[in-house]
Amino acid sequence: MNNTLLKTKFKRLYLRLNGCTIEYDLSPYQATLNEIKAREIIYNEQTDSQLKQLSEKFRSEVKKDDMSDRLLIESFALVRETAKRILGLRAFDEQVLGAIAMQQGKLIEMQTGEGKTLTAVFPAFLNALSEKGVHVLTFNDYLARRDAQWMGPIYDFLNIRVGFVQQGMAPRERQEAYAADVTYVTAKEAGFDYLRDSLIYDPMGMVHRTFNVAIVDEADSILIDEARIPLVIAGTADDGITRVHNLTAMVRQLKKSIDFEFDEYGRDIHLTDRGQKHFEKLSGCGNLYAAENYDLLTQLHCALHAEYLLQRDVDYIIRQGKIELVDEFTGRVADKRRWPDGLQEALEAKENIDIQVKGNILNSITLQHFLHHYPCLCGMTATAQEAEEEFQAFYNLNIVVIPPHRECIRIDQQDIIFRSKEEKGQAVLKEIADVHGTGRPILVGTRSVEESAVLAGILSQQGLSCAVLNAKRDEYEAQIIAQAGKLGAITISTNMAGRGTDIRLGGSDEKEKEQVVKLGGLYVIGTNKHESQRIDRQLRGRAGRQGDPGSSRFFISLEDDLFIKYRLSELLPDYMLSTEENGEIDNPVIRREIDRVQRICEGQNLEIKRTLCKYSDLLEQQRMVLYNRRLDSLPGPSAMNFFEQHSAERFQHYSKVLKNDELQKLCRLLYLYYIDVFWYRYLAEIADIRESIHLKRIGGQDPFIEFQKLSIKIFDEQLTHLDEQLIESFNSLPVSDCLPDLEKLGIRTPSATWTYLINDNPFEHSLGLQLIGNTGLQMGAGILGLLLALQYFLKKKKSDLK
Repeated sequence: MNNTLLKTKFKRLYLRLNGCTIEYDLSPYQATLNEIKAREIIYNEQTDSQLKQLSEKFRSEVKKDDMSDRLLIESFALVRETAKRILGLRAFDEQVLGAIAMQQGKLIEMQTGEGKTLTAVFPAFLNALSEKGVHVLTFNDYLARRDAQWMGPIYDFLNIRVGFVQQGMAPRERQEAYAADVTYVTAKEAGFDYLRDSLIYDPMGMVHRTFNVAIVDEADSILIDEARIPLVIAGTADDGITRVHNLTAMVRQLKKSIDFEFDEYGRDIHLTDRGQKHFEKLSGCGNLYAAENYDLLTQLHCALHAEYLLQRDVDYIIRQGKIELVDEFTGRVADKRRWPDGLQEALEAKENIDIQVKGNILNSITLQHFLHHYPCLCGMTATAQEAEEEFQAFYNLNIVVIPPHRECIRIDQQDIIFRSKEEKGQAVLKEIADVHGTGRPILVGTRSVEESAVLAGILSQQGLSCAVLNAKRDEYEAQIIAQAGKLGAITISTNMAGRGTDIRLGGSDEKEKEQVVKLGGLYVIGTNKHESQRIDRQLRGRAGRQGDPGSSRFFISLEDDLFIKYRLSELLPDYMLSTEENGEIDNPVIRREIDRVQRICEGQNLEIKRTLCKYSDLLEQQRMVLYNRRLDSLPGPSAMNFFEQHSAERFQHYSKVLKNDELQKLCRLLYLYYIDVFWYRYLAEIADIRESIHLKRIGGQDPFIEFQKLSIKIFDEQLTHLDEQLIESFNSLPVSDCLPDLEKLGIRTPSATWTYLINDNPFEHSLGLQLIGNTGLQMGAGILGLLLALQYFLKKKKSDLK
């Protein structure tokens, strides 16, 4: 046994003894796999007609609640044989092992190119036999449509109805897609449909049915990166956008370091005393910090942040006249996402584009809470191990690591570290030019849209053509990324653009593949480290698919945003920063500290997620109280019973002049309307409380405890007021021609609704740090400083002895 393998075994044993639940030993699944293979031999001899009959037989057994191990074995063998016959794809043993683990409610880690799309068909088919529905949750519309159409012939052969949901589909089309046995849909679109269902007034308008099973593709993105971001449905509001453009003009008259000061990397900005007086004079508002100017002060801070801290083509892009956010973790354009609390409007004013009306938030839910509605949840991803604690804490999901079908021979080379960004940039350009000269394909992963555009421009000036992917057009970029392995290709991508698409060496040309293999396969270059090592591993994983050769290397500098943000260079003594002629630094201590910064960031981010989750957990419980009450009243009788019980005289009057279905509709509309009004007003009030609750820490109080007290008190009081308002409104309905006139009472449902996502941490991690206290990084920095001082002392002592 070689040393590397021995170290790996000891590391896994150590982790297991310290509570790690990751499964590496697949022997518990091997017996089931062997039985599936034995059954497959039998099915191989049967006709298509006989195989289809088996599918119907299994459906009957499932309806009798016979979800036995025997059924798993027979159904998985049937899928394997069908895929081979219909698509010419015989699933590898590793894919079947992954499918078995997912059927047990596990999260599987399978490397890029190992065939996760086909793997999902096995548990999808078995659970679809119950006719209760299976949702395969993907990251974008392109992948939902592609996978449904690609795997569709397998489902069709087995008499399983498959559908997919796309943004812009009509309600009727959505109902048909969700009524299918297996539905491919993005997690966000499924969540938005759930929010739309929570506002309907006619039960026939619901698109979802009762949730059953969810198979999450790209689980790291959906369950971790995107999970905390609230999905929002908003409705028309009477209040318009005011003062925003004027504030932007006034902010531009303020002078940096005179009227305001800010820490570019701490994401903090504030007015000086002079700046306060200057702004008060410009706006004529009197005392800026007076209670009546609270809204103005909030808008002012938003305008300052938009103008000086958010950068175009780094934090956001402008496309088709609209602001679109760039996800800081993935580099992807975050579809339909907005910044909250007036920041989005301030940014639109800064860029002088039409300000989008925000409207009233009618309902909201995080993807994390939405996914908890599925009784059965499993998933698959190429990077799960680094996020084991999060998958366990938030979803109770255990990870099973599936080995690749062919051993991964990718070479992950040591990072090259530079003191300055300029030196790093020159080294990256030289590396690209040198490697391109050999004909070897190169994929460069950048941190921002701006960086990728600048790099592409410089390469173009040097006569090197390249494809640039900025995660703006999923289908087009999937086609481009698929060709990134062709001879001589240079592809520049914001971290994970085109994710979900395999990069084949040489494209579809086998002869060209042989040439690329001889050159060493795809070469992945990373130009920045990310706060999560998992994101870095995703980028590395683009090379070396299915046993192909490949290599990866990161070029980083101490002036990169991550390290300046956490002031790494300030903690390092000068003697450690000595460089070679090209500015390269080769010091093992610095390498360790770069890893430490990432680990500290990951721990800090996890703690922030835990804290924010605590706040949203309470809100979700309250939302479910209203949601269930609303759901019960949709058919009508419960709303009628409420008014009959609490306003008997008025109810009897209406029952004499209205038909039963008219009275039922009246009661339902009134009941649902006031529940909706109650909820969106409550959301607005809680949002204001949450914005300032961290100030309780100054008085020695726990912000979360105080938040709980306030929200529970307000919710209970308003719930009582809701019943009173329902009765009062029912009793005071004006009557016109014997029919209640709801319009005169101001009871109108929103004339328009729209959905978007809130980037709930717009100023990096300021909100989370305010809530939990920013101690982790400070402690880490203190320990680092102590270690470096000790090392310096020992080195100096050794020198003195010489």
